[in-house]
Amino acid sequence: MKSEPVCPRCFARTLPPDLMSSEWRCATHGEVAPYHRALAEPERVLDMLPGRSRVPVWMPDPMPVNWYPSGIAWAGDERTGARAVALAATGPSPVGGPGDLVLVADEPGVGLGASLAGLRGPGADGVASRPEAKVEAAGHQTPLWPVASPPDRAGFVGEALGVWLWVILWPADAALLLLEDLVILDRRDAPEGGDPPMFGAASPYLGV
Repeated sequence: MKSEPVCPRCFARTLPPDLMSSEWRCATHGEVAPYHRALAEPERVLDMLPGRSRVPVWMPDPMPVNWYPSGIAWAGDERTGARAVALAATGPSPVGGPGDLVLVADEPGVGLGASLAGLRGPGADGVASRPEAKVEAAGHQTPLWPVASPPDRAGFVGEALGVWLWVILWPADAALLLLEDLVILDRRDAPEGGDPPMFGAASPYLGV
């Protein structure tokens, strides 16, 4: 079961393809990749999505201590495959209290990562001049540049495997998690037959 398709840039309802256009459309942003969230059986979606995705399906491996996956969402349809994928995780913030993390792989122009980071445009506008964090993505040290996110979150963007990699954390000081040598792997490279991790309570930070 998945949510109704919405725009990945503003999360408004979209119009389906018709005789006039083969694309999904947003009244504000024109042609878009329809964005859905898994509302049930996210483990099953995480298991199936890598075979249908044009972009990485990032997941921390290992998951930080006492963290767990809390949501999976994607932008794209049966014709295009997933052009962006967002995975949420929840756990204890390094400074106390709950923390939330969303990893996004995003083709240029889709705009999902920028929207979840709280930016107005579809790209990585307002990026700092120097990287201030890094993750190990698919075996490579990947620098991340901070973006001008709202004060309730910390947003970072880099490039990995040819597409945008967004790392967004709530609250903003949960960004200290990135000091702990976070390693993320592309689930498309996971061995076949492995059981996907169990999901916890649904994250409120996937936009739908």
